[in-house]
Amino acid sequence: MTGERKFGGFTKETFGFLKELELNNTREWFEEHRSVFDDHVLGPAQDFVVEMGDRLKTISPRISAIPQTDKSIFRLYRDTRFSKDKTPYKTHIGILFWEGPGKKLENSGYYLQLNKSSIFLGAGMYCFPQQKLRPFRDSVVDGRKGKELGKIIKAIAANPSYRIGGQHYKRVPAGYDPGHPKADLLLHNGLYAYYESSLPGEIYSSRFVDYCFGIFRDMSPLHKWLRDLIK
Repeated sequence: MTGERKFGGFTKETFGFLKELELNNTREWFEEHRSVFDDHVLGPAQDFVVEMGDRLKTISPRISAIPQTDKSIFRLYRDTRFSKDKTPYKTHIGILFWEGPGKKLENSGYYLQLNKSSIFLGAGMYCFPQQKLRPFRDSVVDGRKGKELGKIIKAIAANPSYRIGGQHYKRVPAGYDPGHPKADLLLHNGLYAYYESSLPGEIYSSRFVDYCFGIFRDMSPLHKWLRDLIK
């Protein structure tokens, strides 16, 4: 936990660490540089979770913002059991704020990813739990719910910096009309809005919370639509 500390931004060392980790992805190198990780990656990430969690509760009151590894902060260790890539660490930092019951990845939420030279912010669900695919599809073709979703997506996409992701399938699933006006959404196995950018100047100061919150707020109608679908 971060106690009374306040988020003051990430540092040049944060992104220097991620860049070097990409070049030296070994346990030995990581242990030699663990203090840099603790002070310039994990510590600021925890402070960010606390302050962003407080901000997000103003628009999503039941948001979960837990400043711990494997909670809001994704663990850096990779699961290499079923992967040909045996490098032990991810080379980015993922932070998730979720809202709803059950496991965090089974809910809609707000996500920040820090890469060595860029950021990714998103809101929604990257991949629907299998049991939620049919409710999602039924809501898409529902007159009222589908119309509401269409308006939300149109409003978000009106910002040229924002994108809509999650399309996966090549064919409309059986039982649904391929000619439906929103058939393109039936090709999704997830639904999220996202924004990508090179590292902004705000990332090195407390103003990064405002920067991210503004984007999350713009995307929040999609999160709320999905949240209400999942509950």
